[in-house]
Amino acid sequence: MRNVISLNQDWLFSKEAPGCGESEQVNIPHCWNSVDGQDGGNDYYRGTCYYVKKIAKADLPAGERVYLEFRGTNSSATVTVNGKELASHDGGYSTWRVDITDALADDNEIVVAVDNAENDRVYPQMADFTFYGGIYRNVYAIGVDAAHFDLDFYGAPGIKVTPELAQLSIGEAMPERESAKVEIEVYVNAEAEGKTYHYEILDAEGAVVASTDTADKLVTLEIPEVVRWHGRKNPYLYRAVAVMKDGDVEVDKVETTFGCRTFEIHPEKGFILNGQAYPLRGVSRHQDRLGIGNALLPEHHEEDIDLIMEVGATTIRLAHYQHDQYFYDLCDAKGLVIWAEIPFISNPMETAYDNTISQMTELVAQNYNHPSIVVWVLSNEFTMLGKTSDWLLKNHEDLNNLCHKMDKTRLTTMAVVSMCSQDDPYIQIPDTVSWNHYFGWYGGDTSMNGPWLDGFHKKYPNIPVGMSEYGCEALNWHTSNPKQGDYTEEYQAYYHEELIKQLFTRDYLWATHVWNMFDFGADARAEGGENGQNHKGLVTFDRKYKKDSFYAYKAWLSDDPFVHICGKRYVDRVEDVTKVTVYSNQPSVELFVNGESLGVQESPEHFFYFDVPNAGESTLVAVAGDCRDESTIKKVDEPNEDYILREVGAILNWFDITEVEGHLSINDTIGDIMATTKGKLLMMGVMGKMMKSMKGDSGKSEAAGFEVNDNMMQMMNGFTLLRAINMASSMMNMEVTKEQLLDLNAKLNKIKKKNK
Repeated sequence: MRNVISLNQDWLFSKEAPGCGESEQVNIPHCWNSVDGQDGGNDYYRGTCYYVKKIAKADLPAGERVYLEFRGTNSSATVTVNGKELASHDGGYSTWRVDITDALADDNEIVVAVDNAENDRVYPQMADFTFYGGIYRNVYAIGVDAAHFDLDFYGAPGIKVTPELAQLSIGEAMPERESAKVEIEVYVNAEAEGKTYHYEILDAEGAVVASTDTADKLVTLEIPEVVRWHGRKNPYLYRAVAVMKDGDVEVDKVETTFGCRTFEIHPEKGFILNGQAYPLRGVSRHQDRLGIGNALLPEHHEEDIDLIMEVGATTIRLAHYQHDQYFYDLCDAKGLVIWAEIPFISNPMETAYDNTISQMTELVAQNYNHPSIVVWVLSNEFTMLGKTSDWLLKNHEDLNNLCHKMDKTRLTTMAVVSMCSQDDPYIQIPDTVSWNHYFGWYGGDTSMNGPWLDGFHKKYPNIPVGMSEYGCEALNWHTSNPKQGDYTEEYQAYYHEELIKQLFTRDYLWATHVWNMFDFGADARAEGGENGQNHKGLVTFDRKYKKDSFYAYKAWLSDDPFVHICGKRYVDRVEDVTKVTVYSNQPSVELFVNGESLGVQESPEHFFYFDVPNAGESTLVAVAGDCRDESTIKKVDEPNEDYILREVGAILNWFDITEVEGHLSINDTIGDIMATTKGKLLMMGVMGKMMKSMKGDSGKSEAAGFEVNDNMMQMMNGFTLLRAINMASSMMNMEVTKEQLLDLNAKLNKIKKKNK
């Protein structure tokens, strides 16, 4: 019988080949970029590192064949046993295995060379997150008989379960009593010829509800009174077990949980689960953590899922790669609806076609049995570089066909960035589409999001459309006058209030995903005052603080009664009357200031705004039904300097800029500057100099690999000129001096603003 043991303990780690340098003892999961991949500068170590484990054959699991199983090695890895190279794998986020049997001796040295260096054959190579190196997920040794369920097919579990239920029409109630047919297929190696199989299905209580014995590797069993998996409302799971037998002797065994459900993605009515409207409103998730990188333990995954459940999400976009099997299992058990994707992202590499195929094959093969997954995702944001090429279209078509060939039960989608034309042919390839829009943060304003989606929906009414990314950054900066691009917690809260009202009231949107649930590592980033991170999370990188915007979503999505006073980190305030926002999922809220009521408010939008007298130190208490929350504000004469954004490494900060009433400055947006004739002429000169310094080998103007086109400029119009130059200088190594910026500001100070 199969015997599995953990090999996580006692590895030697070194950046030098074994015997060529110092090593340290580590345990798996391990990540070598847990610090330098999160501190900014885009200078984290990317190269080959080595993991060495010495183990006696007697300490490996018994079996005629012995395999190593790696759940995640980023991004390429090669296994050598006793000096013999056995296998290599390209792709940093999936399970893969290697048969080490023939290389074993009584005493063994296993060397795993892991490489996260830049190359042109393995995705991802350019994206807004850190590509952490390491053996960052569990390692197992598996001992099996010569005849066994297949361990060599793309890391798959060897068992594939496909339930079949009646497809309910939209609005039709689920039957009180119905049966389900469940197809179970197993994959075996050549030595299993002539063996027989025992199959059984167990319900959530462990009782056997169907079974059979046969020599067939494909059987159909019936669950007579099936319970449907119905998202968070009833995430009911069954277990399928397959036992390989040689006569009466059990040779091998595999099993998997699964759920019985039907779904539809409708272009007008959105996501339909088991015939019922089931709006998918949720978040995206990156897996990394502060000081840990990708080397997560089970308790980290559990904390993440608990926070996502608390906010009330019904869906998660697991971006931008295959996540840990343990996390998919948690999603199944909690009833969260998932989209699963490969890191086919941002920078097209024609030389990496084979890698997209292998990564998609692994994703589908390894995750087929998860009822939480409803779509396979082809790619993310490829038209950021311009119109799609013929080979990129074919790559997407091949991936789409591969998904449908491997899985006839699910649909496909992809995430498309704003700059892409609505008429680009690659949008027509998958079954559904979702858009990444940042109107109100990177360009435009918040009011543009809903109408833009309405326009696409009107133009292509038969394509189910969703919103796969939207968000803005917030750190511990604060203001009573939030503005786009200021990185304050208050602007992030305002932004999400506006987006919630626009997105959650459009029933045709099949799914919406906030970018992001958690702050995450992006070592190339240099903005917001804390370099090396993307701060669009509703929760901080360390998971210790829920930003106010977290509670805005909880107010709309969660049924657990609560009330939350915003601005708890914004204590010192200069104004005599200050605005205080309260979020609650209760119908009304009463706010008390030092025991005196400011009245009761009702809000169908769950957002409550109070004008609060600000004198001395005040205790605020919000009451909603049986719920209460408390905070403190204090009147001060001068703004608290600790609340004001200071960019780390910035040439200038916004508060260092001279502003003249009614005139422009580099604190104004590019769009406002371009709205004046003199400002436009000045900007053309500035952009000309920037483009000249940014020209690549092709001669085209490029920005960090992106073509500077009209759509890119539209997005840039929402940036202040100072913010744009600060970002450009850090991303493209442009040399801009303080004197140059002050000179540019002085020229802008002479230009009158256009009246709005």
